[in-house]
Amino acid sequence: MIVVDTNIISYLYLSGERSLQAEQLLLADSHWCAPVLWRSEFRSVLSRYLRKSILSIDEVLHIIQQAEILLTDNEYEIPSSQIIQFVNSSNCSAYDCEFVALARHLGVPLVTADKQLLREFPMVAKSMSAYAG
Repeated sequence: MIVVDTNIISYLYLSGERSLQAEQLLLADSHWCAPVLWRSEFRSVLSRYLRKSILSIDEVLHIIQQAEILLTDNEYEIPSSQIIQFVNSSNCSAYDCEFVALARHLGVPLVTADKQLLREFPMVAKSMSAYAG
């Protein structure tokens, strides 16, 4: 089991230079978890693809459906007090600290490509290559 941030979810569903690495991560550990926040962040990412006509509305809806299936029963609400503790001890956003707080709560790694998270929370945050090999 791992916590993944929205970037990792995006790499899995949107073709790019890190897509293969995200697929390998899924093969290495298919039990992905995220705070409920991932849905809003992912919709925001996909809305940019829709507005730039990179993806059609049908493609966006299909991608959202697939991602929601992947994370079914693996989405969590995190108490604000836990998130703010991580905000207070870092320069990371509250959004990013939700992922950190969830990983700490579950006692599992947070897999991310966010350099600031990797730098500020090295005991929790792991890169895709460091986690999946």
